[in-house]
Amino acid sequence: MRIGILGGTGPAGRGLALRLAAAGDVVVIGSRDAERAATVAAGLVEAWPGHTLSVTGTSNEDCAACELVVVATPWEGAVTTLRPLAGALGGKVVVSMANALVKDGREFLALMPPRGSVAATMQAELPRSLVSASLHHLPASEMEKLDRPISADVLVCSDHPEATEATIAVIDRIDGLRGIDAGSLSQAAAIEAFTAVLITVNIRHKVHAAVQLAGFPPA
Repeated sequence: MRIGILGGTGPAGRGLALRLAAAGDVVVIGSRDAERAATVAAGLVEAWPGHTLSVTGTSNEDCAACELVVVATPWEGAVTTLRPLAGALGGKVVVSMANALVKDGREFLALMPPRGSVAATMQAELPRSLVSASLHHLPASEMEKLDRPISADVLVCSDHPEATEATIAVIDRIDGLRGIDAGSLSQAAAIEAFTAVLITVNIRHKVHAAVQLAGFPPA
């Protein structure tokens, strides 16, 4: 699959791009600065010469032409990034991985966007797209280290069953990850907010913990 990552030059986008490319997907990193995106993409490929990675960088407009698009921009810039791309993203699955957070000392605190979640705000901006919320709880720094295994359950919620199914399929292709249907997009508020707790735990204990749910059969 050809997967676009808007905001793919940041830590979360870079890590996801590497893991998806290592799983065999064709990944396109998008940015307002196409040259910067191309430079970042080339750097990712060069950093892992032992892997065959298909990662390229381009403009946000070209990135939006991909079959499935992940939004990895900072939450406060998501709407301004998506608004001019609404036409190109119509009818497509758009995955929101943004979290509305603010740092307060050694803790992160969750903010409440006007529509309850960043994902719900994206769905309102993209009424013709199939928005899902997912990938919030993955440690970005660990995702960039292809030589280290990662193991996590990844929650997915959407008001569109086909978006949930497509998002889980993408997640399941990444070694060590398992996508889990977490219900409708209304669940995104709690999922996004919990990211603040998880990051705070990681800071306090100097770890890179992810989410794993007990009670499920082994992945």
